[in-house]
Amino acid sequence: MSRRIDLLRLDYLFSVIVPCLMAIFINDLYIMDYLDILAGFSLYAITGNTLNDMIDAKNPEEKETIERIKGFQWKEIAAISIVSFIFGTTLFIRTITEKPINALIIVIIIAMVVLYCIKKDVPIVNQILLGISHVFLPYLIIKIDANSVPIISSAEWFLMLNFFCFAFTGQIVHEIIDGDSISRLSLKTQRLTVIISSIITIVVGIIAVLVIGPPKSVYFIPFCLIPIGSIYTFRKPIKSISKGVKDVGLILGNIILFYLLVLILVQ
Repeated sequence: MSRRIDLLRLDYLFSVIVPCLMAIFINDLYIMDYLDILAGFSLYAITGNTLNDMIDAKNPEEKETIERIKGFQWKEIAAISIVSFIFGTTLFIRTITEKPINALIIVIIIAMVVLYCIKKDVPIVNQILLGISHVFLPYLIIKIDANSVPIISSAEWFLMLNFFCFAFTGQIVHEIIDGDSISRLSLKTQRLTVIISSIITIVVGIIAVLVIGPPKSVYFIPFCLIPIGSIYTFRKPIKSISKGVKDVGLILGNIILFYLLVLILVQ
């Protein structure tokens, strides 16, 4: 049973759900009105994860992926990916019907994720693709669906930039540990990339907290502190980083998911 669940990689769902929850919390929206969008993105995440595994499994160096899909044929994984995509797309019908512009945004998200899965050998660009498709665009869909005016306020721009940098840094660390495209760069470049993006995340986060103002700004202070961990980890050149660092990142992502759900349910 656990092997089948592992194939779905549900611990990565936070990456696309958290921005949606952020839009709901910041704008005092009723979460049940957007349950179909949240579920749709969850199924899209499963689609992206399984598609990514099918592509990565062709590389003999991707031992973790090969072990995870062991016992499954590519056709079986493809079936999961296709079915998740179909059901996910169906859940977006309401918002697409009411707000046709969201159809275009969803197509852009799909195109960016597919491009990432196919061309993962371009460092930095990959992280930008994931940051836009997993953070900014899902947030935008919720705001458009909610008829928000303006669609994104000045405070929200700082918040989005903060989360973009947050996701960018996390993905960089993830790829360094997995030995993906970013690992082709020198250790110094990898280290500086993580440190600089972490510092930007902290600075922009502080600005976002100040602009948003109390009482909600208090709840975003922890987001300014988390990148300190990345700075500490990369305070000096490291040839190899423990896989546990990636696991810690996944756990923190799910803690943030739980944190936002609680804030939304009590407001």
